[in-house]
Amino acid sequence: MKKSTVFYLFFLFAVANAVLGQTKVSGIVLDKENLPIPFANVVFKDSNTGIVTNEDGRFYLESPKTYSVLVISSVGFSDKEITLEKAINYNFKIVLNAAENLKEVVIFTGKTSKKTNPALDILRKIWERKRKNGLYLFDQYQMEKYEKVEFDMNTIDSAFMKNKLFKGMEFIFNQVDTSKITGKTYLPIFINEALYDVYGDNKIKKIKQKIKANKTAGFNGNQQILGFVKDLYSDYDIYDNHLTFFDKSFTSPLSRTGIDTYNYVLKDSAFIDKKWCFNIVFYPRRKNELTFKGDFWVSDTTFAIKKINMAVTKSANINWVKDIYIEQEFDVVNDSVFLLTKDYLMSDFAFNKKEKSKGVYGKRTTLYRNHNFNTPKPANFYKEEVNYIDNEVYNKTDDYWKENRFENLTKDELGVYKMLDTLQTVRKFKELYSLVSVLGSGYIEYKNFDYGPIFSSFGYNEVEGVRLRAGGRTYFGPNDPWRLQAYTAYGFNDDKFKYGISGKWMIDKKNRIIISGGNRRDIEQIGSSLTATNDVLGRSGASSSLFTSGSNGKLTNISLTKASIEIEPIKNLTFQLGASNRTLESASSTFSLDYYTTLPTPANPAGVVKSDVRQSEMNLQIEFTPKRETINFGVERSVVDNPYSRFFINYSHGFKGVFNSNFRYDKLQLYYKQPIIIGPLGRTNIIVEVGKTFGTVPLGLMSVIPGNQTYFTVDNAFSNLNFYEFVSDQYATMQWEHNFNGRLFARIPFMRKLNWREIIGVKGVYGTISDANRAINASGLPYNAPENIYWEYNVGIGNIFKIFRIDLAWRGSYLNTPDTNQFTVKAGFGFHF
Repeated sequence: MKKSTVFYLFFLFAVANAVLGQTKVSGIVLDKENLPIPFANVVFKDSNTGIVTNEDGRFYLESPKTYSVLVISSVGFSDKEITLEKAINYNFKIVLNAAENLKEVVIFTGKTSKKTNPALDILRKIWERKRKNGLYLFDQYQMEKYEKVEFDMNTIDSAFMKNKLFKGMEFIFNQVDTSKITGKTYLPIFINEALYDVYGDNKIKKIKQKIKANKTAGFNGNQQILGFVKDLYSDYDIYDNHLTFFDKSFTSPLSRTGIDTYNYVLKDSAFIDKKWCFNIVFYPRRKNELTFKGDFWVSDTTFAIKKINMAVTKSANINWVKDIYIEQEFDVVNDSVFLLTKDYLMSDFAFNKKEKSKGVYGKRTTLYRNHNFNTPKPANFYKEEVNYIDNEVYNKTDDYWKENRFENLTKDELGVYKMLDTLQTVRKFKELYSLVSVLGSGYIEYKNFDYGPIFSSFGYNEVEGVRLRAGGRTYFGPNDPWRLQAYTAYGFNDDKFKYGISGKWMIDKKNRIIISGGNRRDIEQIGSSLTATNDVLGRSGASSSLFTSGSNGKLTNISLTKASIEIEPIKNLTFQLGASNRTLESASSTFSLDYYTTLPTPANPAGVVKSDVRQSEMNLQIEFTPKRETINFGVERSVVDNPYSRFFINYSHGFKGVFNSNFRYDKLQLYYKQPIIIGPLGRTNIIVEVGKTFGTVPLGLMSVIPGNQTYFTVDNAFSNLNFYEFVSDQYATMQWEHNFNGRLFARIPFMRKLNWREIIGVKGVYGTISDANRAINASGLPYNAPENIYWEYNVGIGNIFKIFRIDLAWRGSYLNTPDTNQFTVKAGFGFHF
């Protein structure tokens, strides 16, 4: 999850009595020993409206209908009926008695049987039919879709309303409402509605959504919030073995591995929409795993799900989320077709999981209608648009929405639109919002200019001493077709000004044809990564000793001029052709980039040495990022923070004699990253890099194996290597890291509540240097290549206090190299679910 997104989410926490239902009830279910009964069934009598108590035995239930009797049941206990004397009944204390004299009924208490359990027979039949139900029955399908997403501050009380923070904004509390799921008061602060036409082809396994209308109130211009919504509410299929939410893989209750993860109880059977259905309750076998609790109704003939309700268990190892509740309903089209018609998902974001903690609800309601089947479309119909935006989609009238919404908004929801639009005209709110925007983006906004990034304003290294930086960028909106950026910096030790300027212009929006160029003169730690950035203003954190351990004096003066053109003909496939000219020269008296232009001979034992490298270069880059999702349609886009693969290849040709360029060579580099979510076992990342330079080049143009002299974990760098410890002209690296997401610690009783997450990894590199490149080295730096394979391994603990990570890394080879690290401790910091 991006840091900027978290800042905005925390802002919703910080700036965070109308009654919709006619029957509301809450309370706790206990046994005779006064201990809570988790996962008990609570339903309104003679209805299908119910809920399962949480791990503390608590529940809240609401219905727009009027009911007078509440039925509570749990395996191993006798059912109990409670008469509701009024419409609103809070804080019931319900005690269940142990079951007695039950005949011809199999009772499961605690962990249910995996052999003599009738619920499992039904579950196996669901598995057999899951690819023969619903939309899977047809070659092609199309339907209309309506989606409403809402964010609300929750647990609104009188003390909260009187906070000085809201002075001048008291009118917002006229929209306070009550959640039908949790019973908490809440205040809507963001609403987004969208209408789509959805097309699918099961033969070619393609799905396409065409948006018809979109309407937003509250934070409408904030692309980070919209991106977060897109990432948060990715589509899922309840029949899949694993369901992904917040980058975590939860075991589905309908999974084939569910028998080992859940307890199942066949609870009831009844007619639903004239179809006889079984009711099965499920709850987890173990705590701290990514699981749900709830129940579902399933047809007795097609074994298709008719209705399912489930909530994530509070002990699940997930940060900043107190509750996740999912509800899906399916309509019976005929005897064999059950189609999803309603999907409701609610998340409760909070700093902690205490019952009374304040937070933010994120809610999505999705409705489907007007299904049509077996109408094929040509294959190119499903080709994804690269960069298409129809502004008319966002300008639909109120009459259009009134006519085309699948369900009417309530009077209170309509009032929320007006309230949110009014709120954004309040000066104090805009000031608060601007403050958080600065923390999230790192830029201070002033009209159409952003100053920053502010976090780069101060630095320090051995060459520059104290370094001050000032810069900014143009910003007219998230869909700007052009952007200019510039900065200047000053080092008090070397008494030099540095600067950088760049510009980008998207000359073709449909295929994202972008021309760019810029110039930079600065001090840099080159060799901090093998795969070079194409950002002319890019500067690695390794260039500042605020973040490094040991000496970082091996810095280089760099003067870089670059121009390029790129195109994205197919979504997530980008080609870039560029030209650059650069000058490299050592910035320190203790470090040299010297090379021989004339090799030493007996007649001239000193040879001829040159200190600076002048190089002109052309390069072609190809990048493929399947399943990457982006927001914005301008020259710069933001990436939705979901895992995606990345394949990158770069070919460079160095010219000799062009603008006084010194060397002719060819360089080929390949980078591949593959994240893999392995169900409940966590997430793996595999990174492979290979490269080769054809030709003779000096140290400044060699491939430096990236060391990590910072105090922090750095992707693609080796924790126990120093800068320039290994160099090469051909290399191959592989990195593997796996995060178990707390799967192992969850099995250790005294560690469960810590919610720590286990991390293991290994990195290795092989490289060589040609004799010609060794011969021209006059830098005094001994050339060492990892010809015997350098490797290291690490173990780590993440999620310490929810934000810290500690890694221990050991060398696996080159153990006798002097002045090197055999073992290091690295730290990490970040906000992650």
